[in-house]
Amino acid sequence: MEGWAPDTVYNKMKILLIIAWLFGFPLSSHAQKTNVMETNQTQETEIKNVIENYYFKGIFEGNIELLRKAFYKDALLFGDIKGVPYSKTAEQYIEGVGSRISPEKSGKPFEAKIISIDVINSIATAKLNVKMYDFNYYNFITFHKINGEWLIVNKTLTDVKP
Repeated sequence: MEGWAPDTVYNKMKILLIIAWLFGFPLSSHAQKTNVMETNQTQETEIKNVIENYYFKGIFEGNIELLRKAFYKDALLFGDIKGVPYSKTAEQYIEGVGSRISPEKSGKPFEAKIISIDVINSIATAKLNVKMYDFNYYNFITFHKINGEWLIVNKTLTDVKP
């Protein structure tokens, strides 16, 4: 083949591959739409308020009105207590709290703490530890912002040995 030079063809192919590679990638970060998860400190503070002033306080005092302010009316609770499966509606749970001797009146130790809170848009999760009576509960609580208020829509729990 006359006029055929392997170095020339190789160089042309190399240049074409480099050009194709360059066009395959965006030249700036604005070319790709990225979703950024943002945590809003105000929302975390609002959720912390619900947990501490309605949920924890309601459990400690046996105050069902405080608990009703924390839970969405159709929330569900699932888990296990001492290895026994547990499931209730929010109303069943709240009534149960109201009918037992509260940790406050029992004089037994009560310790409740927030381990973590994660917020994305109108949903959030909280990991909690509640020690009361002879139980050491871990709770995973799901929140949803409904009509401007953070409400518990789901609670899962388990009891672990201290």
